[in-house]
Amino acid sequence: MLNTKAFYWLAQIVGWFSYCGLLWLSVYTDNPDRVNYNFFVNIGVVIVSGIFATHLQRVIFIKLGWLEFRLPRLIPLLIFSSLVCAIVISSIDMFTDYFTDLNGISSTDITITTVIVNVFATLILVLFWNAIYFTFHFFQQSRKQEVSNLELKASNRESELKNLRSQLNPHFLFNSLNSIRALIDIEPLKAKVSITTLSNLLRQSLELGKEHLVSLEREIQLAKNYLDLEKVRFEERLQVSWSLAPGLETFQIPPFTLQMMVENAIKHGISSLRDGGIVEVIVYESENSVSIEVRNSGTLKDTVDLGVGIENIKKRLLLQFGANAEFHLIEENDHVIAKMKFKK
Repeated sequence: MLNTKAFYWLAQIVGWFSYCGLLWLSVYTDNPDRVNYNFFVNIGVVIVSGIFATHLQRVIFIKLGWLEFRLPRLIPLLIFSSLVCAIVISSIDMFTDYFTDLNGISSTDITITTVIVNVFATLILVLFWNAIYFTFHFFQQSRKQEVSNLELKASNRESELKNLRSQLNPHFLFNSLNSIRALIDIEPLKAKVSITTLSNLLRQSLELGKEHLVSLEREIQLAKNYLDLEKVRFEERLQVSWSLAPGLETFQIPPFTLQMMVENAIKHGISSLRDGGIVEVIVYESENSVSIEVRNSGTLKDTVDLGVGIENIKKRLLLQFGANAEFHLIEENDHVIAKMKFKK
């Protein structure tokens, strides 16, 4: 099966040869004597100049990002570029006619009217070619978007199930409930609060799992509930710090991404340190981006498997935001830093 690039070149060759075939048929039907060596030279020049000019136009479309524009912005640019392309092709064709004396054209025969007619005829052809090209491009984009949406839907469902398994797995519940049970006689009020926190965490997991994007405020609340429960288990071994820039509460991110980052910090960082450490959640805004960082005490080790959480975050950011979001995991000054960055 032809790939997109091979199909494009096939369409170029077939299209221009078909157009010149119609020219040959028209001339041959009208006057067979005009079909001579000069005629085929002119036909060859039209094919080569047509392919060159329209291909150069396509390169410009790609380099300037016109393929991503919406129709109201694209149409004026497309008409202008097609006009320039038509002027180039028709000029080459007319000069070829003149130098090969194909139609007995002299310099006095080249008038403004002749030039305008030739340019207009070529413009119609170029516009028709561009209409076909952009129709094919939009069709391809539509198919890619459809596939991306299906992948995103599957990824969201996978994320939901993985998150629920993470929150509801026996190990997590055992640790949380065991810690709460130990508080019942010592600090009954704190035990009651912890039970409420666990209930809220499970309820939020069910609710957020149905969403495509959620506000940063809701995601932070989920992460806070998770860390509150872990503080019951780790006690003074776990310190938590929050630094949140105001005005970003409604910023939209994929659900469970921040929660997965703090869970990863606990599982692969704090829990492996005898004296524990600190988890810092930092949300800040620059001129062109919003960044979310989770820092934890510890180091990255090649032997440590960071699990499916990090890969899940990377995949979902790619599907939902493309090049407008990125994820990094680095080590700096005995701290591991997980960072999501969103372009505005």
